[in-house]
Amino acid sequence: MISIKDVKKIYSSRQGKVTAVDNVNLEITEGEIFGVIGYSGAGKSTLIRMLNGLEIPTVGSVIVANNEVSKIKGSSLRKARQEISMIFQHFNLLWSRTVRENIAFPLEIAGVPKAQRMKRVDELIRLVGLEGREDAYPSQLSGGQKQRVGIARALANNPKVLLCDEATSALDPQTTDSILELLVDINKRLGLTIVLITHEMHVIRKICHRVAVMEGGKVVELGPVLDVFKNPKEEITKRFVQQVTEPEETKETIEHLLELYPHGTVVQLGFVGEAAEQPLITNLIRHYHVTVNILQGKISQTQNGSYGTLFIHLDGEKEELSKAIAYIESQQVGVEVISNA
Repeated sequence: MISIKDVKKIYSSRQGKVTAVDNVNLEITEGEIFGVIGYSGAGKSTLIRMLNGLEIPTVGSVIVANNEVSKIKGSSLRKARQEISMIFQHFNLLWSRTVRENIAFPLEIAGVPKAQRMKRVDELIRLVGLEGREDAYPSQLSGGQKQRVGIARALANNPKVLLCDEATSALDPQTTDSILELLVDINKRLGLTIVLITHEMHVIRKICHRVAVMEGGKVVELGPVLDVFKNPKEEITKRFVQQVTEPEETKETIEHLLELYPHGTVVQLGFVGEAAEQPLITNLIRHYHVTVNILQGKISQTQNGSYGTLFIHLDGEKEELSKAIAYIESQQVGVEVISNA
C-alpha cells in the first residue's frame, strides 16, 4: 500500500543544509494502522507530508496506492490525492460553512452531482456520530465534534489512505480516546489504511498495529506495538514507553515505599500478552515462603494484546526470595530488581 524507499529530505537555510528526513525505509500494508512517533524536530511531519506530495523528497521514492507521489505532478498528483486524505491538529474547517457543507466541500470540488453528494454526506454524518449537528457551524462545536467533521470530510471521496497529523493533540484525554476509537472503527469497517504521527505514546498504544520511532530524521526503532512495549531498545523509545507504563508519580512512590520497607526486595515486573492474565501473585504466595506487597501497577491494552507493569515488594529468607524471582522469570515475565536490602 505504502512504500518509502531510501528517502531523504534536505532543506537549505542560512545556517547551511538541514536534513529533516534521513534515509528512511518503510513498508506499510493495506488496512494497517501505522504510527510514527517522535519529539518536535524528529522529521515525522515532513515524512507524512511526503505521502501526499506536499513535500517532495530530495532523494528516494514514495509510492502510495500504486502512485509514485514523489514523481507525479499537476492533474496526476491531484487525482492521486483523492485517494490520500488528511486530518489535522487544528481541524482546518471552513468557518463560514455548516457541518454538512464542510463535509460536502471535497465532493463539490470533485464535481459530484448534488443528490449523490447529499446522500454521501448523510452516510458520513452517521458514520462519525454527528446526527443532529448537520446545520451547526464550527464555532458551535466542541473540539471533538470539529475533529469528527474533519474525519468525515477526509472520507468523502472514499480514500484508500488516511493521514493523521497530530490529530488529537489539541483535545482533552477523554475526547482523544473517543476520536481514537472512531478511527479504529473506521479502519475495521472500511479497511482503511491509517498513518498517524504523534508525540504521545498513549495514541500509539491505543490504536496502532506497528510503530516507527523517529529521532534526528531517522527511524531508530520499528516493530509491532506490543513488541516495542515489551522490549524497547533505544533510549528514546524507553522514554516513550514509560509515558504509558509508568505513571509520573511512580518514582516518588517507590522511593517513599522503600523507606517504609527497608528490608526485602523491590521488583519491577513486565507482563506481555497472556502473561498479564496469569495469577502470578497467588502462585508466589502459595508456593514460596515470602510475603508479597503490591506497590503500584498498570495494565495497558494495545491492538495486539495487553502490556502491564507491576511493582512489588518481596520479603523472606534470601534463598526463598531467589526461588521466587526465578519462578517469576520462568513465567515469561520481565523482572528488574529495583532494590535488594
